[in-house]
Amino acid sequence: MNFFEQQAAARRGSGRLVLLFAAAVAGIVIAVDAAVLLFTGSAGATVAASVLTLAVIGLGSLYRIASLRGGGAAVAAQMGGTAVPEDTHDPSLRRLRNVVEEVAIASGVPVPRLFVLEQEAGINAFAAGYGPADAAIAVTRGALERLNRDELQGVVAHEFSHVLNGDMRLNIRLMGLLFGIMMLALIGQRILVYGRGGRGRDGQALLLAALVAMVVGGIGVFFGRLIKAGVSRQREYLADASAVQFTRQTRGLAGALKKIGGLQEGSRLNERADAEEVGHMLFGEGMALSSWLATHPPLAERIRRLEPGFDPRQLQALEARWRAAPPDGLAEDAALGLGPRAPAPPPLPPADARLAVTPPMGAGQVAAPAEDDYRHAHDLVEGLPASLRELARVRATAMPVLAALLLDADPALAARQRSELASRCGEALAAQACELRRTRLENLHPVQRLPLAALAFPALRQRPRPELDAFLDAIEAMVHADGQVSVFEYCLSKLLQVQVREALDPARHARFGRQKAPGVRAEFAILLAVLAEAGHPGQPQQAQRAYLAGLQRVLPRDHLAYAPPAEGVRALDAVWAPLDALAPPAKQVLVEALVDAVSHDGQLGVAEAELLRTVCALLHCPLPALLTDSP
Repeated sequence: MNFFEQQAAARRGSGRLVLLFAAAVAGIVIAVDAAVLLFTGSAGATVAASVLTLAVIGLGSLYRIASLRGGGAAVAAQMGGTAVPEDTHDPSLRRLRNVVEEVAIASGVPVPRLFVLEQEAGINAFAAGYGPADAAIAVTRGALERLNRDELQGVVAHEFSHVLNGDMRLNIRLMGLLFGIMMLALIGQRILVYGRGGRGRDGQALLLAALVAMVVGGIGVFFGRLIKAGVSRQREYLADASAVQFTRQTRGLAGALKKIGGLQEGSRLNERADAEEVGHMLFGEGMALSSWLATHPPLAERIRRLEPGFDPRQLQALEARWRAAPPDGLAEDAALGLGPRAPAPPPLPPADARLAVTPPMGAGQVAAPAEDDYRHAHDLVEGLPASLRELARVRATAMPVLAALLLDADPALAARQRSELASRCGEALAAQACELRRTRLENLHPVQRLPLAALAFPALRQRPRPELDAFLDAIEAMVHADGQVSVFEYCLSKLLQVQVREALDPARHARFGRQKAPGVRAEFAILLAVLAEAGHPGQPQQAQRAYLAGLQRVLPRDHLAYAPPAEGVRALDAVWAPLDALAPPAKQVLVEALVDAVSHDGQLGVAEAELLRTVCALLHCPLPALLTDSP
């Protein structure tokens, strides 16, 4: 399945989850009613019990969903995760950060926040959040110590498939809903623990109610495990397949799974309650469950899908070998030559280079990074000066780096932009941005701007909300400082604002689109007209033909005249929300139309490719860091 099919499947999974949740709630209410009717024989008491049960489940779910509004970082912190420091010198953590950054840039999404579960010796990981803007990836200390770079890359690529395909928001909603249906069991446990000292008939009645709650709560736990197993198993197979598609090799992912099967710690987590709640989000099983309630497919079957000739008896041999000498990931890196790569990336393509890209190829690369995209991402990151990379990663300097990307080359305009920045964020930040623009970003290649912004994103979203609000206002003022806004300048600033807003309030922006193409005709026409004009500057006839080709692809029965908006790129403010609400199949056609509009002659320039990437990112259809002319 491609990205759009995966998104549609995740949306269907969300609807299926609601139906399963409703069925589970009905089963619990029926069990409670039966118990109340058996002990009291009163219809009134039965009705009251139904209302109370529904209230407990509903309030429990609402409470848990509210506690997860902070997104991926909140889940990682609740699991005991420790944030990876910006200036870490731990070689395992630096390796993790490098792998995650390269995968993120190759995927076209912001770099997620990183956490380590320091007390967990098992090999495991999870991705959490409502979307790419608030994503967090957590790995266990066991994974860092036992996996080599290829294996760690396979695990990270597996987790990124959950980030890209909409699984994360499904998983985090699943946590909230399942907490509600397990509430009765939790209440019964607390009463039994703290109510044992009760005497008399009231105390006995309380303990009897607790016992009933425990028994009925067991039904909730059963339904919860059944729902998790039903929702997550197939998504895990798809995530494994996506990871292999990305890395173009199976040994990394298969090697990680073999180490789970061959090491005593496996993938188990120490904290049973946490493992129960987040089991469906993990890379491997967090606790032992019967096969038909397990949240993951059998380990041997996952390996066999990657290596068809795999014999499960191999795990016994590995277990015997590793019992005496457990694997050391960093030592394996050194032996296999998988350590830090030589800092001499090949030259980037000339700014006027042309790539042969067709609309289906463009849509086919959305959220489908391949091995060459990983290499490109590595080269883009390594091609940035090391000092600039570190400035982007640090909380204190991320804002100046991002502001410097938008400073104009014209000194007079840059002075006005500096004034706008200083008035909102302070003279020190404005001076830093100007200095960075003059000394570090003057010759920055167009394809490096978005990767640099992606590196800065984790540090940026850790700033206090008032500072972020002031910074976003400053970005808006800088872009409109002279009333002349280029398409890329507008899109880059808009992308920054959208991603920050989504990170500040992730639950509010989490949704699966359902809009059909005919409902957004005017928005289609505006976006295609602006991109056709940008892709063919000074060539109005060519731009018109490109516009009509794109329109024919997305709305073949409509005849909307080519009319570039008088306000130019600023007319796009009205199109993003309606177009982002499109259903996945309609978005796929839209992306193909955008490729047509930007490159009607089948040739795509580097600057145009970056413009297309930025627009697609605003529509939550991430493209690789450097579009290639191979499918």
